[in-house]
Amino acid sequence: MIRIGLLGCGRIGRMHAANIAAHPDASLAAVFDVHDPSAAEVSAALGVPTVDSADALFENPDIDALLIATSTDTHADYIERAVANGKPVLCEKPIDLDLGRVERCAKAIEGHESLVQLGFNRRFDPGHRAARDAMRAGEIGELHQVIITSRDPELPPRTYLESAGGLLRDMTIHDFDLARFMLDEEPVEVFAVAQALIDPALGAELDEVDTAMVVLRTASGRQCHINNSRTAGYGYDQRIELLGKEGMLLSDNRKPHEMRRYSAERTESAAPYQFFFVERYHEAFVAEIDAFVHSVVTGKAPEVGFDDGQRALRLAEAAYRSIAERRLVEVAEIGGC
Repeated sequence: MIRIGLLGCGRIGRMHAANIAAHPDASLAAVFDVHDPSAAEVSAALGVPTVDSADALFENPDIDALLIATSTDTHADYIERAVANGKPVLCEKPIDLDLGRVERCAKAIEGHESLVQLGFNRRFDPGHRAARDAMRAGEIGELHQVIITSRDPELPPRTYLESAGGLLRDMTIHDFDLARFMLDEEPVEVFAVAQALIDPALGAELDEVDTAMVVLRTASGRQCHINNSRTAGYGYDQRIELLGKEGMLLSDNRKPHEMRRYSAERTESAAPYQFFFVERYHEAFVAEIDAFVHSVVTGKAPEVGFDDGQRALRLAEAAYRSIAERRLVEVAEIGGC
């Protein structure tokens, strides 16, 4: 039974807490949040103790592993502290908003990267994984294109946008990881366009965009197109399409059920898409915890690790440079691995 400590009891932390508590080979040992009421809420719901500092989790010899779901500006520091205390850690994305800080973190944990799993949960979505497995098995022949659609149901609150670090580092970073996962090759070129089309006034005030399209190309010529929007009036839109020489694979949106209505007024009227990421990717989040527990038990490096977080952020930086300079950018220009 792996005893896991949780840092961060916000929306995603509460979800992780419930998934850990439900896992047959793991237990939620203790929780911490700088906002005491949030930690108390998780404690009451799941019957686990709270601690009064992060140190109490990092330094507790009875805690086997840690899950970090705190604010982004703490991630790199907490990863370093977890590794220094010999504890495997599952950390939410991104590692940091600044690539330089990520590279310093990489040096600090050098030789111990296998202790770190990054929270790119979408790799574990059953549909996405089945599409990749089918592609790798040769079902569509040689892969030519990957199309990733990722659109949120509504614009986040202003306070969220002020600290998120930008659309491409906050939202598209999941899609950059999925692109690498599906392409099975590293992108070498990036071209991006982005604007504030949903709320131009707020975008101008925050120097932020809410709508983007990104094109990636690998050395062999495989292509990926990512399209993002902070608001889709019809719901949370999450689709992946793989096009090969001999066919196409699609991992589609999810609904609560598949019943459809037909009448004189409308045809094929269906239930709305599942509202947001907690609902849409529930199975992926559960599988992510399972993969983390397996990694801790076996001592094997996680499937999605620190390097994946670093590479995804590098693609985000290349995309931002493409937007700023209105040109195709080679990923090698950004430096690092």
